[in-house]
Amino acid sequence: MTTTRVYPMFQQKPVEGLRLGLKTMLGRAYPRLISVIREPDWILYEIILPLLRVIAFVLVYKALKAPLQYAGFVILGGALMAFWLNVLWMMAAQLHWERLSGNLELYLMAPASMLWILAGMAFGGMLITLLRAAVIVVVGSLIFGVTYSIVSLPGLVLIFVLTLVALYGLGSMLASLYLLYNREVWSIQEMIQEPIALITGLYFPIRALGGYVGLAASLIPLTLGMDAMRQLLFPHGWPSFLPIAWEIIILLVLVAVFLVGAAKSFSYIERRAKIEGRLTLKWQ
Repeated sequence: MTTTRVYPMFQQKPVEGLRLGLKTMLGRAYPRLISVIREPDWILYEIILPLLRVIAFVLVYKALKAPLQYAGFVILGGALMAFWLNVLWMMAAQLHWERLSGNLELYLMAPASMLWILAGMAFGGMLITLLRAAVIVVVGSLIFGVTYSIVSLPGLVLIFVLTLVALYGLGSMLASLYLLYNREVWSIQEMIQEPIALITGLYFPIRALGGYVGLAASLIPLTLGMDAMRQLLFPHGWPSFLPIAWEIIILLVLVAVFLVGAAKSFSYIERRAKIEGRLTLKWQ
């Protein structure tokens, strides 16, 4: 009778597995956090240039003599746009870059799940982008004298967290597409940036696009997250798309769908890598 040897690292108890996963997440988040100090020139691309776009849209509203709160709508949209760009470039595309640099094989051989590695990418990216988004909101608000009236701080925090979790869950699913389709997705990524800014209502009320477009755009967490946060920050005068309670429910559904989808997609990726010895759908 033959026996199969099981290595100790795969005989982990649940607590040990959780500890390993958390260490993996923090270890993968560390390079992104330290990059803020080592790459200060990124401030130009991540803060100053997006702030210029926000200022341009605010000046358009001022020229039209729109209420001052519309400047706040634009500033908040510009801040959240930073998270969308981080999801595209630092989440979805990251594993493709890791494969080019030779690190992806190490991730697949690591005893921790790929989902913990992705969680580390998301955690580090969230903290860095949160700092940049806060700078955009503070500087933009000071320049144009925008004030905010917070209706419910716990509700605002809840919606913000749900939006980010759903958004980075979507980024994790997109990361698997980058591995499967390689460079073919790059052109799509470049193409969808501005349309996403349009249909999610980053710089204007999503209600202006109509109900059907708004419902379709709700598949992207930014749409409902921004609409709900604007309702809580500007209670008087914001033309809401849906009631806040409905938007919270839909965001919860999106969180579940995207997290489960990310787990399923990377389970497929790992199985493909181990059985076929490749990740792409065809030889490239």
